[in-house]
Amino acid sequence: MKTFVVLSDSHGRRGVAEKLAPLFAENDVIVHLGDGSSDLREVFSQYPEKTYLFCGNCDFAYGAEEGVLEAEQVRIFCCHGHKYGVKSGLERLAARAAELDCDVALYGHTHKAGSERVNGVLCINPGSAGAYADPSYCYLVVHRGKVTETVVPLSLE
Repeated sequence: MKTFVVLSDSHGRRGVAEKLAPLFAENDVIVHLGDGSSDLREVFSQYPEKTYLFCGNCDFAYGAEEGVLEAEQVRIFCCHGHKYGVKSGLERLAARAAELDCDVALYGHTHKAGSERVNGVLCINPGSAGAYADPSYCYLVVHRGKVTETVVPLSLE
C-alpha cells in the first residue's frame, strides 16, 4: 500500500506546508501539481526521495512540466492541467494519460476538487490549497492496483 498527499494551487500560501507537515512525514508520496510548487521547496529539501513538484501556469520553472509515477501496479499521470484545457473538459487530459498507459490523472488549475472517470482514466483534482472558497487537498491510497481518493477540507486559519 502506498499513500499520497496531493495538493495544487497553493499560490504562495507557504503556511499550508507547515500545517500539513505531519502528513508529509507519515505518507509515502507528496505531490504538488503546480501554481505554488515552490511553496514546497523546504518539503522537497527534507524529503527529496518522495516529493514530486510540477509547474503550473503561474510557476516560473520550479518543478517538472508533467510526469508519471508508479505505485502498486498503477501508473499515475501528473500535471497542472492548463495545457490540456481542463477548465473546458477532461477529454484531452484523459487522452494524454491513456497515451502514457496511465490509469489515473492528477491535475489542478481549476481550483475545484473532484474526481471522475473519463474514457477509462480516473481524473482527480485535489482542489486548491490556497485562499479560495473551499481549500482542500487529496489523500490518495493505492493498494494492489486499486485507487481510493479522498478530498480533505483544509482549514487555513
